[in-house]
Amino acid sequence: MLGKKWYHGTVRKYVIAFGSLFNDIYIDRIDSAGTAVKTIKVPINYGPKERYLARAIQNPDLLRPISLVFPMMAFEITDFKYDSDRKLNTAGRNTTGSSSTGSLSVMRNPVPYNLGFRLSIICRNSDDALRIVEQILPFFTPSLSLSIDAVPEMNAGPTDIPLTLDNVNMDESYEGSFEDKEHVIWTLDFTLKAWLYGPINTSKVIKESTINFYMPDGSTITTASIGTSPVQEHIYVRPGLTANGQPTSNAAASVPVNQISASDNYGFIVDFVSDVND
Repeated sequence: MLGKKWYHGTVRKYVIAFGSLFNDIYIDRIDSAGTAVKTIKVPINYGPKERYLARAIQNPDLLRPISLVFPMMAFEITDFKYDSDRKLNTAGRNTTGSSSTGSLSVMRNPVPYNLGFRLSIICRNSDDALRIVEQILPFFTPSLSLSIDAVPEMNAGPTDIPLTLDNVNMDESYEGSFEDKEHVIWTLDFTLKAWLYGPINTSKVIKESTINFYMPDGSTITTASIGTSPVQEHIYVRPGLTANGQPTSNAAASVPVNQISASDNYGFIVDFVSDVND
């Protein structure tokens, strides 16, 4: 689109980060004496809960070998909406540079979008569902921050992305006759305040600049006179950075230019050389 192709995989990273929050939940099965007789890891899959309920209804006794067990969790993206309240300056830029290649990577400010996620907890009985829910709800007050490095190429490091718990619903449903097994379903709705990033543009970095002042013989400066007239003054401009990362305008205190990156907080060293006759 617009003459440039790119893909940062940010939405995929958000989906993985969300699912990873809930992929390590265990529950105990308790006997009548209150002793844990079995520990179960609760599996989590991507997709709507109706998909997994339909499979359970079509094969309620699991007589055929299928990869579906209860309790289980399922999640999906339910909403994708632009968030104008978090809009940044469109002209703003983020940059990073490489001292080895002398290149500068530039990317415009990201665009804010709210991603809606729904987590469904499907169980055969209420006790299993409560054991799962109690391991999730205390962490949301109502928000939890996810640390995600959305565009590692920009060397910006991980960004904290708020994940907010918006709503919790519980439903106990019976399929068929009253004697049939029940399904206890808890539905948790979340909003992830995500950012979507545009393309990265790369260009060469100008680290040193030289300005020559000419004094022609006549009163009019022309292209021809610049080529034949003596140079009266040079102005050399280059970045300055101390060994401990502080900007400086002192050439003696600065590290070599090839050790300064475009993203460093450098100062400017300006040298004037007068009365030069080239």
